[in-house]
Amino acid sequence: MPLDYLAAAALFGSLVIYAVTGGADFGGGVWDLLASGPRAKAQRGLIARAIAPIWEANHVWLILAVVILFSAFPPAFAAICTALHVPLGLLLLGIVLRGSAFAFRSYGPGPDFERRIDRVFAVSSLVSPVMLGVVVGAIASGNVSASLDSRPLRAYFDVWLAPFPLALGAFTLCLFAFLAAVYLTVEAEDAALRDDFRTRGLAAGLACAALSWLSLWLASREGAHVVAGLTSGLRAYFFHASTAGAAVGALAALHARRWRLARALAAAQVALVVGGWALAQAPYLVPPELTITSAAAPRSVLLAMLGALGAGLALVVPAFVYLFRVFKRR
Repeated sequence: MPLDYLAAAALFGSLVIYAVTGGADFGGGVWDLLASGPRAKAQRGLIARAIAPIWEANHVWLILAVVILFSAFPPAFAAICTALHVPLGLLLLGIVLRGSAFAFRSYGPGPDFERRIDRVFAVSSLVSPVMLGVVVGAIASGNVSASLDSRPLRAYFDVWLAPFPLALGAFTLCLFAFLAAVYLTVEAEDAALRDDFRTRGLAAGLACAALSWLSLWLASREGAHVVAGLTSGLRAYFFHASTAGAAVGALAALHARRWRLARALAAAQVALVVGGWALAQAPYLVPPELTITSAAAPRSVLLAMLGALGAGLALVVPAFVYLFRVFKRR
């Protein structure tokens, strides 16, 4: 595989891992906000126990994606961060506020402070995944220009304040909520709590299906660049069938109370959604101007970056495996 495509594979691989791990953390914030009924306190307690050991570590994969993009594809990094600095800023602000609120919620001076900090945690858990999906939708639409010339102020909003990116933001939020609900059915030891999140997971899964069709319809209406990759060729049909199979299988397993099977299929569904986006717009990083090859850094830079990535992963992956074995093993 050419070095530029190897770097692109590492970039999208890190995004897949972040969606499968960090996405569930964001989804947990959604269910923290929507906790209700006689077990609302127990629901929030389960979410906190599930997230607490790993939520900071999961952001490593987002940082890795940013570093790969900056190092291996600097023109794409410049174009994305310039045109989409508003939603990216909101995404990062949400991540910071969410993490701060999660840390401070256990050390508040009283119940009033705890309620306020819970609100910050929940709202930022909603904003961040929506902005993440909006950024992906704006890139996939083909409206992000690689030109860094001066542009009017409204251009920095028009590129992402459109129906397709906003619909994809809502879909991302719903997908992460579904993932979190499925994961929490495995984390819960109480049968009633498991059923609470089973019901939420089924509802979120059905909402994801509706939003996925809405996003595809809006993409076709707006002439998004990614539509051709999503609707033509055997590769597109293979990914649609695989994603639909994983989604239906996850819902069926969740309905049948096959918790671990549902978790595996839900994670596969999220991975296929991110992977399908990457393949749909290939060979472009920022369609329709910057391809993987045209945006790639010089060969010497790619070699150094990939070498450092290999050495880093040799340390990080075993550490992650050990972290999850310690905190997630029964």
